[in-house]
Amino acid sequence: METDLRVYKYEPLTPEQYQQWYQEAKDDPTAFWSEQAKLLSWYKAWDTVGTADYASAPIRWFEGAKLNVCYNCIDRHLPQLKDKTAFFWEGDDPQSASTLTYQQLYETVCQTANALKAMGVRKGDRVCLYLPMIPEAVISMLACARIGAIHSVIFGGFSAEALHQRIQDTGAHIVITADEARRAGKVIPLKQIVDLALELPNQVMQVLVIRAPHIQVSRNLLRDVDFYSLVNRQAKQCSIEWMDAEDLLFILYTSGSTGQPKGVCHTTAGYLLYVAMTFRYAFDYKQDDIYWCTADIGWITGHSYLVYGPLANGATSVLFEGTPQYPTPARYWQVIEKYQVTIFYTAPTAIRTLKAEGDSYPNAINLNSLRILGTVGEPINPEAWNWYYSVIGKKRCLVVDTWWQTETGGIMIAPWPHVVTPQPGAAGLPFFGIIPAVLDDHGTPVTHEEEGSLIIQRSWPGQMCTLYGDPVRFQETYFEKYPGAYCTGDGARKDKKGHYWIGGRLDDVINMSGHRIGTAEIESALLLHQNIAEAAVVGIPHSVKGQSLYVFVVVKPGADIRLLDQATIQQWVIAKIGKHAKPDTVCLVENFPKTRSGKIMRRILKQIAMGKTEGFGDLSTLADPEIIEKILQCTTI
Repeated sequence: METDLRVYKYEPLTPEQYQQWYQEAKDDPTAFWSEQAKLLSWYKAWDTVGTADYASAPIRWFEGAKLNVCYNCIDRHLPQLKDKTAFFWEGDDPQSASTLTYQQLYETVCQTANALKAMGVRKGDRVCLYLPMIPEAVISMLACARIGAIHSVIFGGFSAEALHQRIQDTGAHIVITADEARRAGKVIPLKQIVDLALELPNQVMQVLVIRAPHIQVSRNLLRDVDFYSLVNRQAKQCSIEWMDAEDLLFILYTSGSTGQPKGVCHTTAGYLLYVAMTFRYAFDYKQDDIYWCTADIGWITGHSYLVYGPLANGATSVLFEGTPQYPTPARYWQVIEKYQVTIFYTAPTAIRTLKAEGDSYPNAINLNSLRILGTVGEPINPEAWNWYYSVIGKKRCLVVDTWWQTETGGIMIAPWPHVVTPQPGAAGLPFFGIIPAVLDDHGTPVTHEEEGSLIIQRSWPGQMCTLYGDPVRFQETYFEKYPGAYCTGDGARKDKKGHYWIGGRLDDVINMSGHRIGTAEIESALLLHQNIAEAAVVGIPHSVKGQSLYVFVVVKPGADIRLLDQATIQQWVIAKIGKHAKPDTVCLVENFPKTRSGKIMRRILKQIAMGKTEGFGDLSTLADPEIIEKILQCTTI
C-alpha cells in the first residue's frame, strides 16, 4: 500500500471552490466521494460508493472495500512523520506532562493490541473503555481499531449503574480502566466504580487496569489484569486486521430526553473519511499547526476531533486531563501559551464560564499563536461569541462555530474558513454532500428567516448506521417523522444568504400564543445583562397561551440580587426581543443541573417548573446530583 501524499498537502478553500465542490457532491455524489476517498489509504477498493434507503434505514458507504483505521491514523504516517509529536499530554496537575511521537504511538498501540489479543480479543468483539483523559485512553481506542475490536468509550464520570447498563448493552467481555482519574485536584475512584458495576450481573471476564502505585485499590485476582505488566511484555509490532468498510468501528452511547441511552454505531470507512475531511476544512488545518480540542474522549467530539480526524491528517494535538478553572481560571490560556496552540476547539459553556472570570486572566498571557477558534456542543450566544473573538482572538482569529451531532459523526454546518464571514450565532453553510432543509410540522419547507425543523435530505459518509441492537428504534427516532429524510431533532432557520442558524432542540422551541420562540434566543438576551452569569428557559403548559416561559437564572458572583426582580428581567427580555418573549416566571438558582460535559439538562428544569419534586428519570449523566434538591428549595421572584 502506498500513501496518497494529498494527506499532507492542503489548499485552503476559496468561495469559488466551495461552490464548485458543493455542487459536484450534490449532482454526482458517487464521483465526488470516490475522488475524496483518495485522502485515505485503502487495502481494497470499493464496489459501491454509497447506498441509503431512509424508508428501511440501511445506510452503507464504500461497500466491498477494505481498510484499517489504525493504519490510516498511524502506520502510513511513519515514513514522513515518525518523529513528529502526535500528542502533548497535559495532566490535571500542571506539573504532569508528556509527549508522544507518531513512532512512540505506533509502538505502544501495537503492544496494547497484542495484549488484547493475548486476552482473547478478536475481530468484532466489544471492548468497553472507562478511562481518564490520559494517553492510554487514545492508545486503547487505536489498539482496538488495529485488531478489529469494537470499542465503546464510556465517559469516566458515569456512575456504577450507568456504567453497568452500557457494558451490558454492548455484551463486552473486556473492560479497560484505571485505578483513578484526577479532575480539578480531586480523585475519582474509577476502579472502585467498575467493581461496583460488576457486582451486578454481567458477562465481563477480565478487567485491564492501569494501576496507581501510590494508592491501595482492591484487586480481583480472577478478573483483574495489570495493564503495563501485560502490555510491556508484548512485541512492538502487530499485524493489521483489514476491515470491511461497513464493519463497526465503535459504539457510543448518547442519552435522549427519556428512555434508555442510545448506542450510536459508526462504521469504519465512511466515518473516517468524513472526520478526516471535515477536520482539515473546518479548522483550515496545516501541517505545522498545534491543535487543541478540549473535549473528553467519552463524547463524540473527542472521538472525531481529538482522535480520529486529527490523526488521519498527521496532526499534532494537545490531550488535556484538566478543567478550565484549575488550579486557576488562567489554565486554558496557560496551556495555549505553553504549547503555542494555533487551533483551539471548545464548548460555549467553557467560554461563558471563563468570560465570567474576567478579562485579566487571558490578557496576562500571550495568545498570539492562535489563528482559529472553534466552538462545539450547543449554539453560542452572541455575547460569548464576541468575547471569544475580541478578548481571546484579539479580533484577528476566525471563529468557527460548528453544528453537528453524535449521530452525524462529524461537522455538518460551519462558517468554513476563507468561505464564510462568521456571524455571532450563525452556524454557516453545509459541508459537501450535506443537503439540509427547514420544514414545518407538516413537512413543508418554510420561508426564509422562519424557524422550523432541520432535516438532511441525503445520506453522507459520516452518518451513523444504526442503534446497537435496536434497528426499530433507529428507524422510529430518525426517519419516521419526515419520511425520506434524516430528522436532526433540532430547530433552525435559513437566512437570505443561505446561511443556517441553529435554534436548539425542537423540544426547546416554545409555541406561545402562536409565536415560536427559541429558548436559545431568550437565553442569549438574558446573558447580556451585567448581573446574569447563566440562564435557562423552558416552556410549560398554559391553559390560554399553550405554553408559558419559565426562566431560571444564575446570578454573577457579587451581584446585587435586588437588581434582579421579576419585572426587571421581564422588561430586559422585552427590550431585547419583544413583548411576545416576555417570561412569565423567573427563578434565581445557585446552579443548573448539568451533564458532566457541561450541557444543561433542561428536561429536569422543565419538570421542576411544572411542580415535580421527584421521579426525574435517568440522572446518570448528572454532574452534581445534589443540585436538584437545591433548585427545589429556591423560590421564584
